[in-house]
Amino acid sequence: MRKRVISFVVLLVALSIVLIELFPIMVVIVNGFKRDIDIWSKNPFYFKPTLRSYQLIFTHREFPRSLRNSFVVASLSALVSVSLGSMAAYGLSRFNFKFNDALIFILLMVRMIPQISLAVPFYMIFRSIGLNDNVLGLSLAHISFNLPYVVALLLPFFSSIPREYEEAAKVDGCRTFQIFLKIFFPLASAGIVVAAVFAFLMSWNEFIYALVLTGTRAKTAPIVVNAFLGQYAPLWGQLSAAGTIMLLPVFAVTLSLQRYIIRGLSAGGIKG
Repeated sequence: MRKRVISFVVLLVALSIVLIELFPIMVVIVNGFKRDIDIWSKNPFYFKPTLRSYQLIFTHREFPRSLRNSFVVASLSALVSVSLGSMAAYGLSRFNFKFNDALIFILLMVRMIPQISLAVPFYMIFRSIGLNDNVLGLSLAHISFNLPYVVALLLPFFSSIPREYEEAAKVDGCRTFQIFLKIFFPLASAGIVVAAVFAFLMSWNEFIYALVLTGTRAKTAPIVVNAFLGQYAPLWGQLSAAGTIMLLPVFAVTLSLQRYIIRGLSAGGIKG
């Protein structure tokens, strides 16, 4: 009886936390189908659904292009960060360098530096080499904060793989890169998927670098959505509709890869 009560309390607490987390998301989704006047209504449950806000944002001259820019920047940043980060994590976990611990500490320290303190130096560098207001330049800036995170996340996965696998591969004539590609990469696939998902989402939601390093051509969705605040009053319907569109890739990536994400996070927690 006592165990049932405890289980019921735990379930109730878990459901309460889930509802608290989902409530603002539901408000954003519902407000996207309301008129602005209905959003201010005293009765939030009485409104006539409309797609007017979605029509306005998709006929906006910058929003569709900004979504494409966000997807390109996030995908490129995640791909390069995971490709380079997985090799760096493999090297740091399998080879004993003289300053191995110092390199890991520097990577973690770089990740802790506030982005706003690096935005101006990036702007000056990219302006001098012609990468300002450029999708490639913004992707490079995003890689700078994604790469240390990917390396730190993948280190426990590569460190936990038995060395016997590596020795057996060397006996079979495999070279170092072949060992990484054919043995370690598949064995750490759950952690690599988690790193890729988080790198993509961090780049997708990033605001500071996108604000400083873009002008007109490379604007990303967070910058354009911020413009819906309006000159005199927030355009709540358009803000909510745009916010809902921004949530769709997050839901799609999380739901489609949830099996790997759960396995990767639990494995990383145990192995770390």
